[in-house]
Amino acid sequence: MSTPDLTSGMDRRHFLKITSTATAGLSMGFFVPQSAQAVQGAATPQLNVWLEIEPNDTIVIRYARAEMGQGSMTSAPMLIAEELEADWKKVRVEYATAHENLRTKRAYGDMASVGSRTIRNSQEYLRKAGATGREMLIAAAAQQWGVPASECKAALSKVTHLPSKRTLSYGKLAAAAAKLEAPKDVKLKDPKTWTLIGKPIPRVDIPDIVTGRVKYGIDAQVPGMLHAAIAACPVFNGTIKSMDASKVENRRGIVKVLNMGTFVAVVADNWWRAKEALRDVAVDWDVGEHGTLSSAAIMAHFKAGMDQPELAVARNDGNTADALSKAAKVVEAEYFTPYLAHATMEPMVCTAWLQGEQLDVWCSTQNPESTLAVAAATAGVPQANVKVHPMQLGGGLGRKSPQDFTRQAVAIAKAMPGKPIKMLWSREEEIQHGLYRPASLMRFKAGLSASGKAEALHIRVSAPSILATLLKLPLPKGVDGQAVASFNDHPYDIPNTLVDYAQRNTNVPVGFWRTVGHSQNPFGRECFIDELAQAAAQDPVQYRLAMLPNNEKANRDRAILLAVTQAAGWDKKPAPGVFRGVAATDGYGSWTACVCDVSVNAKNEVKIHRIVIGIDPGYAVNPDNIVAQFQGSVVHGLTAIFWGENTIKDGRVEQSNFHDYRMMRLNEMPKVDVVIAPTGGFWGGVGEPAQAPLAPAVANAISAALGKRIRSLPLKNHGLTLARA
Repeated sequence: MSTPDLTSGMDRRHFLKITSTATAGLSMGFFVPQSAQAVQGAATPQLNVWLEIEPNDTIVIRYARAEMGQGSMTSAPMLIAEELEADWKKVRVEYATAHENLRTKRAYGDMASVGSRTIRNSQEYLRKAGATGREMLIAAAAQQWGVPASECKAALSKVTHLPSKRTLSYGKLAAAAAKLEAPKDVKLKDPKTWTLIGKPIPRVDIPDIVTGRVKYGIDAQVPGMLHAAIAACPVFNGTIKSMDASKVENRRGIVKVLNMGTFVAVVADNWWRAKEALRDVAVDWDVGEHGTLSSAAIMAHFKAGMDQPELAVARNDGNTADALSKAAKVVEAEYFTPYLAHATMEPMVCTAWLQGEQLDVWCSTQNPESTLAVAAATAGVPQANVKVHPMQLGGGLGRKSPQDFTRQAVAIAKAMPGKPIKMLWSREEEIQHGLYRPASLMRFKAGLSASGKAEALHIRVSAPSILATLLKLPLPKGVDGQAVASFNDHPYDIPNTLVDYAQRNTNVPVGFWRTVGHSQNPFGRECFIDELAQAAAQDPVQYRLAMLPNNEKANRDRAILLAVTQAAGWDKKPAPGVFRGVAATDGYGSWTACVCDVSVNAKNEVKIHRIVIGIDPGYAVNPDNIVAQFQGSVVHGLTAIFWGENTIKDGRVEQSNFHDYRMMRLNEMPKVDVVIAPTGGFWGGVGEPAQAPLAPAVANAISAALGKRIRSLPLKNHGLTLARA
């Protein structure tokens, strides 16, 4: 869902540059790369890293990313199994580890689960891994029978000699296959012949989740483990002036109180005691110059950015200023979206155990490689001495890619060497010390012809930069791509388009919140398109279709918009009192659209009668998982749309827990119909784009119902709430 933490010092330009070779044994894997290189020191001699085949026909497929509920621990192995011609019933999926990736010189490549990239960025080498194994198994069978490999066919974990009908199972062939040289080039299956990809396959982790066998980061247990609760300065970037822990140091179960410079840590024999003791640690914080910061001051800062004479230009087609001056009608609007905390079900948690020069880490992380690198640097030990034990994540949403919490846990463990320390943030700590989705102020100005066609569009964005503040990266031409996402690449045929950007950073830390720029910018763009359709007295769907040119990008926007509006029955009049909204977006390599039917009663309760939301991801690996992703995105998205907001007062985030940072409830969940319309030819993301069209579709429907335009979120600030379903 988001861009990874790049502070690890790893060179990302060398992704996937290590290849496979053959050695004796029962393991078969695949390195993406170009030069053959043996893997040394593996417990089982390996042909490649991705799969092993046991004598009993069990196929072990490695999963090299994080699993946080997005389901790619099932979808990614499906790619290998498809090309391997494996019997899915015989597949077992196991995690690859960051320390093994380090040892094999990144044989697994990028391990981060961010930006909806797991499938779209790794599909080729994963499929080649399976295809390589398939060809080696066929070659081993052909040698055993003394027949040409061309007479043999693999299917359902067996190789069959077609003329004689003889068969051998993969388990019986694996040892011989592992001794063969891996083919340099393999042919991937035609999508028309897929037997697994495209099928609704149950997630491999669900049985263990519902029976409680899955271990999340918060479940880590180590003999002799101590527990740490922490409290950072309530004002961002503040430090400790002085600290008095005399009230708690002699309490039952309290082991140590640590002054860590930017935060206090209480270490105890259980977490509750540590957390409660924090209340009585007297800390004098140095809040610096930011102790008076407020949401009003931040808004003034953003508005001042709007009036800067020269801004960074993200897109400049034609002559927008001239076209606006000649327009028959000019439409203007200003939209706003607030800061948002991630509020993952599982707060930040990390267990660290430093024993001499050896460090073990159990961590809920979206980026195990970054966890390893940050842990090593914090402990002051070589990366080769660090083991990051894979754990399931209780939600990530982009928050568990940066490694601030790993750094804290390891720092505490370093202060208490030889003791395993589990550091867990409280919910208050998680909400008040997040890496927030940036607030954003968006100004739109469009010029329409006499017929209502948009001839000019100027979009100005004033917002913080994630890339400049979190990742410390230079901005190309001064533009943060996430701040202007879906603006600088909008698909509409508007010949004069200007998109510019005012970078307005504050000390409120910002980060990658699920769907990032596409979680907020489509709200402004697609609601403003509705305003233009209204000004032109045209149907919102027909208005959009008329603005889409005849090119590949726009044609995919058109196709998914038509598929979703057809499924929603857009051409049929809704029931009396029910109003509709529509939106179409693209991002993360996929195309999405949404239609929402709502009514609003006299109490300003919004009843969502139906949401129809769809995607064209190119190829739909696991449709069942895509449906689940979209349903979950609706829950997450509606929560933000109706209630999500973090405000600042006296330099502090005002919200602290779910009583004032509201989550959507089960009885508020509306009916959701998911349209999956893959057109093939490309591989797009699913988790991030799923949320993109929701906010504008909902806001457009509510605006139609109210007869007035909603231009800011959350909806609670307009006196609206979500009715029970």
